Order: sequence, then C-alpha cells, then structure tokens
Amino acid sequence: MAAAEFNAQSFDAASARITLFRALLEATSRHGKGRVALEDPERKPITYGRLVLGALVLGRKLAGVTQAGERVGLLLPNVQGMAVTLFGLTAFGRVPALLNFTAGAKNLKAAGDLAELKTIVTSRRFIDQAKLDDELEALAAGRQVIYLEDVRKQITSLDKALGALQSLAPGLVHRAYEAKPDEPAVVLFTSGTEGKPKGVVLSHANLVSNARQIFALAAGFLSERDIVMNPLPAFHSFGLTAGLLMPLLSGMKVVLYPSPLHYKQVPKLIGEMGCTFLFATDTFLQGYARAADPDDLKSVRYVVAGAERVKPDTRRMWEPYGTTILEGYGCTECSPVLACNTPVATREGSVGRLLPGIEARLDPVEGITDGGKLCVRGPNIMAGYLSAEHPGQIVPPEGGWHDTGDIVTLDDGFVVIKGRAKRFAKLGGEMISLAAVESMIAGLWPDQNHVVVALPDARKGEQLVLVTEKPNAERGALQAAAKEQGFPELWMPRAILVTNSIPVLGNGKIDYAATRELAASRRSLL
Repeated sequence: MAAAEFNAQSFDAASARITLFRALLEATSRHGKGRVALEDPERKPITYGRLVLGALVLGRKLAGVTQAGERVGLLLPNVQGMAVTLFGLTAFGRVPALLNFTAGAKNLKAAGDLAELKTIVTSRRFIDQAKLDDELEALAAGRQVIYLEDVRKQITSLDKALGALQSLAPGLVHRAYEAKPDEPAVVLFTSGTEGKPKGVVLSHANLVSNARQIFALAAGFLSERDIVMNPLPAFHSFGLTAGLLMPLLSGMKVVLYPSPLHYKQVPKLIGEMGCTFLFATDTFLQGYARAADPDDLKSVRYVVAGAERVKPDTRRMWEPYGTTILEGYGCTECSPVLACNTPVATREGSVGRLLPGIEARLDPVEGITDGGKLCVRGPNIMAGYLSAEHPGQIVPPEGGWHDTGDIVTLDDGFVVIKGRAKRFAKLGGEMISLAAVESMIAGLWPDQNHVVVALPDARKGEQLVLVTEKPNAERGALQAAAKEQGFPELWMPRAILVTNSIPVLGNGKIDYAATRELAASRRSLL
C-alpha cells in the first residue's frame, strides 16, 4: 500500500543531496554571516559566520590527529561546543559517532567497539560535572581521548589567522575533503532495548533531506523568525535533526540546553530567550509545565512532541500558555522524522501526515486485522546498520525499505499508531495491544506513568503485568474501568507491580526492556 507524497512540490530532494557542511555554508550565504545561529546557557551567542570559522579552526586541529573517513566518537553535551565540533569534523571528512552518555559504561563500550572508534572527543568540564569518569574509563581503553579544553589551548594566532583566511572561501577548503552525499555523515546508536546497541549510519543526504522535509511540512507555521529551544541530546536523532539541523539550516536561532531533565532551568531559559518553538517528549513537557514560573512558557507558540504518545493531561497543562502541541513520529533509522501534525492538517489520535518524499506500505501481521506493519522508503532512510559480524561494513536496508516495526493504519496520509509489533501479546490465540491497555489505564489514572509488559505463562502463553507509579493501584478499579470502556477480561493485567519510578532512557523514552526485567525479577512477589 503506497501513501501519497504531501507538499512534495515544496521539497526538492535533488537539492538536498549535499554534505552537512555544504548545507551550513548555503544557510550562511542565504541568511548572512552576522545572523545569530546558536546560543546556550553560557549566553555567548555565535553567528553563522563564527560557527563556520570555529568549525574550520577546530576541524583542522582534529583532522591533524585523525584519519580521513574515520569515525570519531563525540561524548559531549548539547551545547555550542558540540555543534562546532560536529561541523568541524564533517568539514574535514570525518564521521562523528554521537555517543549516548546516559547509556552506562557497558553500552558505551559496546558502541565504541561496534563503530571501531579510535578517537573520543570530550570535555573535562563535562566529564566532571556529569560524573562520567567510570564511563569514560571503560570507553577510553585502547583509544585516544581528546579534550576540547586542550585543543583550545593549542590554537595559536596562526591557526586563527589561517581559519579567518579560509572562512573567506570555506567551500574551497571543504571541497578537498568533501564526501559524496550518500556517504556516512554520522553514526547514532539505538537505545539498546533489544540488547546491544545497533549502529545506525545516516548519510549526508539523509540528514539534509530530513531537515528540509520537516521544514517543507512546517513552512506554513514556522519561519526563520522563530527561536527554537532544543534541550534534547544530539545523540538522540530527534534532538540532532529536528532540534538542531532543521532550524539551523533554515535560518532560525537555536537555543541549546545540555539536559532535558532540568525541569526548572529549561523553562527559565525559554522565558529569558523568548523561545517560540520547542522540541520535547511528553515526559519532559509535563516536567516543564509543573516546574515553570507563570511567565516562563508564554512565548512558546508551538511544541513538537515525539518519541512517546502525548497524554491528554499534558495538553491540559500547556493550555494556559496558549501553546499548540503537535505530535510527530519517527525513528533513528529514518533520520528520524516520518510524520507530524500541523496546525492546518491535524487529526486527533494520529501522529500526522507523512513528510513529503516518503513512500509507505503496510505489511500484514498475523493476528492483526486493523492496520499493518509500516515500511517506509525515501531520501531520509538510513544508509544502513554497522555490521556486528563484519566490522567496517554497512548493511543497507533491503530495496531501500525500512521496517519500522510499528503497527499503524494509514488514512489520507495520516498515520495512526496501534503499537509496536513487539508490543503485542498473544493470549489465548488473540493479539492484544499493550499500548491500547496502557491508554485505557492512563485514562483512569492520568497523573502517573504506567507500562504493561507481557511475561511468559505456562497456561496461556503470556500474561500481562501492569507496572505503575500509582501507590494505591488496585485491580478492582482497573476492571471496572475496563468493563465500562468495553475492554474484554482477557486484556486485563493479571498482576500489578507498584514502583517509585518506571525506568526511562536518556532520550525520554520508557525503557521497556528494563521495565520488563523489573517485573520478571519481582514476579514471585506478585
């Protein structure tokens, strides 16, 4: 089943077939060197011209201790220095591998091994403040570690003068190292909910295409006059492409913040900077609304929320500010955005229409009668996964199609997510959507978080267990609510596990693997 390509006339796939650094140069030429590009909590904004200059100076220094085409690990927070380093590496033909510093030492080491990293770029100040000494020690074994503080000390007046000279014709400098559009631009790592992290290789054309696809869809309500707040980490594709690259390459000022978990500080900075646009997840949006002072969030016209379903309670919390929350959808392998609601094209219960240039088909799934497994193809679909069996090789998606693993319905291009293919349980021969059960529970107890997991059961194959943060959750109330809404008895969790906090990944998503392990470890007590 193929989906129509909406707003395709405003997205030119051919023009997006350039490198990231070339796209930055085009944006600089279009919007002017003097236009402010980035700001962070240090409150020392840098212009497009200074961003290009900084990338050239730092990039040349890093190029002197790395090889052309080398994958270089970045262990940096979401601040200006990360952006300068990212563009500096790509300017000189290196491939940044953005490391999830919240993943723990084991997953960080696995990511470093998978990507065959020889060099890690980080910051002493960041390692100290984030208390990442153990993680860096595990990652650094057998690798060169470069601290940005040391590089800055090594930059001489001659380096600065050479950089200033090169910035007069940065395109010529870049040309000597310029990759082809379909060659790797970055490596990102999945969250590891299925075991060891997967290395996702995104090409230059993937990232530039997705940034322009997003802007094409949003052109009617987003402009270069907007100020974008992005507290999401760059190791999360939503933070990298939607929160940084899309606004930056479109002429908008981007305000970066190093942690989305600072619920008091993020709204305060939004208010001080007059940010009009925010990228976040439902979990973070609730945190900001609860912690904000009355005037902190009043400048935010739109929020685009991804990574998890937006709860009705979240929308109510943001209503006093006059903010419109638009729900979107994507995955790392798709750079990441696939669909998003807009003010002029919104359908309740959906994650919006597919972005221009994306083809879609629904593959049938046994036991699922409403919808199918979403497979997509387009200019933003990844170059491939890093092969665990054959180091250095990239395994491309077959025929250019990526299997998202999500069960969805498609209606006039609007995507409605029914659940993950792996988040269905089979009880008594019937397929049960864990997400649908969670939605019902959220309606009953909207102020807490809830996750339903499936554990093996000798009699019925699987049994459902509710893991909840509600202290006095009881099955009787749950059964009554389910009966009122027409849910069959079979769909009801057999047991309830109350916990202080449900495990969450660094990107704001529920850690389903850890939650399932928690339920399994305490099964005898249920």
